[in-house]
Amino acid sequence: MKEYTTEFLRNVALVSHGGAGKTMLAESFLRASGATTRLGKVEDGTTISDYDEEEQRRKISIYSSVVPIEYRDHKINVIDAPGYADFVGEIVSALGVVDGAIILVDAVSGIEVGAEIAWQYCEEFNLPRAFVINKMDRDNADFQKTYAAIKEFVEAQGKRVFQAHLPIGEKQDFKGVVDVVNMKAYVGDDKTTSEISAELKEVAHAMRLEAMEDAAEGEDELMEKYLDSGSLSDEEMMRGLRSVVSSGDFAPIFCAAGGREIGAVALLDAIVDLMPSPVNSPKRVAQGKDGEEALQFIDSEPLAAYVWKTTADPFVGKMTYFRVLQGVIQADMHVWNQNKGADERMSGLHFQRGKEVIPAKVAHAGDIAVVSKLSVTTTGDTFCDKGHPLTVEKPKFPAALYRVAITPKTQADAAKISPTLTKLCEEDLTLTWQNDMITHETVLQGMGDQHVEVALNRAQTKFQVGLAAHQPKIPYREGITRKASAQYRHKKQTGGAGQFGEVHLRIEPLPSADFEFSDELVGMNLSRSYLPPIEKSIKATMEHGAFAGYPMNNVKVIVYDGKEHEVDSKPVAFEIAGREAFKLAVQDAGPVLFEPIMTVRITIPDANMGDVMSDLSVRRGRVQGTESEHGRTVIVAQAPMAEMARYTTQLRSLTGGRGYFTMELDRYDVVPAHIASPIVEAHKKETEGKKEE
Repeated sequence: MKEYTTEFLRNVALVSHGGAGKTMLAESFLRASGATTRLGKVEDGTTISDYDEEEQRRKISIYSSVVPIEYRDHKINVIDAPGYADFVGEIVSALGVVDGAIILVDAVSGIEVGAEIAWQYCEEFNLPRAFVINKMDRDNADFQKTYAAIKEFVEAQGKRVFQAHLPIGEKQDFKGVVDVVNMKAYVGDDKTTSEISAELKEVAHAMRLEAMEDAAEGEDELMEKYLDSGSLSDEEMMRGLRSVVSSGDFAPIFCAAGGREIGAVALLDAIVDLMPSPVNSPKRVAQGKDGEEALQFIDSEPLAAYVWKTTADPFVGKMTYFRVLQGVIQADMHVWNQNKGADERMSGLHFQRGKEVIPAKVAHAGDIAVVSKLSVTTTGDTFCDKGHPLTVEKPKFPAALYRVAITPKTQADAAKISPTLTKLCEEDLTLTWQNDMITHETVLQGMGDQHVEVALNRAQTKFQVGLAAHQPKIPYREGITRKASAQYRHKKQTGGAGQFGEVHLRIEPLPSADFEFSDELVGMNLSRSYLPPIEKSIKATMEHGAFAGYPMNNVKVIVYDGKEHEVDSKPVAFEIAGREAFKLAVQDAGPVLFEPIMTVRITIPDANMGDVMSDLSVRRGRVQGTESEHGRTVIVAQAPMAEMARYTTQLRSLTGGRGYFTMELDRYDVVPAHIASPIVEAHKKETEGKKEE
């Protein structure tokens, strides 16, 4: 691959709903540009961008992959992003490092939720975007209907569209496209253009005049000329359209059949002509020594490169994908990782095309490149010059709210569980894990069941660590509601030295603190030297639960009497007596379970409000209020964590994938008796079973 400087680079992400044909469009780009000689197929697992075993097994894209394409003396870095909601982190990462997005829409299904989500993220990143009505060769393909749906959707967001392609035929007769800007026809998978047929010429000309009017809005000078003469030259029209697309005000609409390579060449031409080079792309900033610094895609400026993806491969080691936002990176040079405060050497600098490695000597400002075997760098880090520190902020990822408890499959896996989960979470910023101090479980959080399943398969295949997932326990807490007293005598005689200890104690609720231990001992019945073992055993009981197996807090314990034996009394006897007296007192103190109550913010389309509200009431949720936000409703509610365990999946099905939510702990509240009883009973059976063993 030859060297490309900044103005000859284009970086675009292919985004859409799952199954709209992104991977096959990337495949047809590769063949059209001569990078491959045959078209791979998703079903056969032979495409360039879906090269991971898991992707080939599932027949869907799971990871974003970079497919550099050389065309018309330009290098187009196409990032094929996944379309399924569980892998939204890959979409966010991809959109964070490109200068434009191409949103694919199936010519039969129309605008689906994945396209809407892609649009929302493009808005967040302020990215220029275009639409491709793909799969125009399908039986029920309908260009006009799909075009009208896109137009309506875009205009509802306060933006506009212009039709850049006119289809030649439709369904089985889809033969090619007319580029109305250049007034050229692209027929079949032919790389050369031809004259427009007589029956389409008039329509194409009328559409070109409409596009010219849109182009005039690109610059004041063009608008003046257009108003004076009613026309623009080809060069002026292209300049104006490039300007309105780069500003994000207009989205061009193209059409194609990626699986049959129809429209691929026309799209590559459009990417080169209309999509911005890094020089004209949305401005980016980094945190410098003295505050924010605006970055410029210029080789001569101090280095700033953002790491947007890392992968661990058992054969080639760790691969670090980065985008040069300013300055230049050369093979074998040393760079400073500002986040880790470490020096890294750019050995093995290359470009990646699927799994193909293309060695590189230099990555210019604006380019996307890869380096292997770095020691400390992880996703989200910034490379810079040590003398000119810069930090690029990570994009904001959606919160992972699908929780599973993780257990090792074997004893050998147990030792590797923490480092493996840490590596998985470093690679994928939408995964998080922690040890739950209340339930003593290892909890992994992801975007949904598929996301978690893929992560665990990755642990097995890439790190050889077997992990199983199951529903996590809810971190309940035990408590008491009234005062109670109890006493217990522990007496054990086994021929030799015996054990004896008797403890009388009182317990009461303590709202202001977790635990308090005191005594009201008078006389000589019980020596104060036995209070520490009594306190120790009560604390241990509270930690592991007095009746349901969950930690207890907000309790005050007062030891007011007891008995000891001058020979047989030992600390261990008072530990046992203290523990059992405490458990007896708890039974009379109105024991209750407390559960975490979450504050939930659910964002949904207005049409789904009734369904979501009624589902919340089934989940013991209480709606606190609603807010309106751009044609969507935000429901603010409080609901028990136990009822929200699989809410990610439920909300998707209620809203056709359009709803999302955030959740944070608000307080602990008493679990209703009918729900608490089975939990307590299950714990009793479990402890009895252990005793029998």
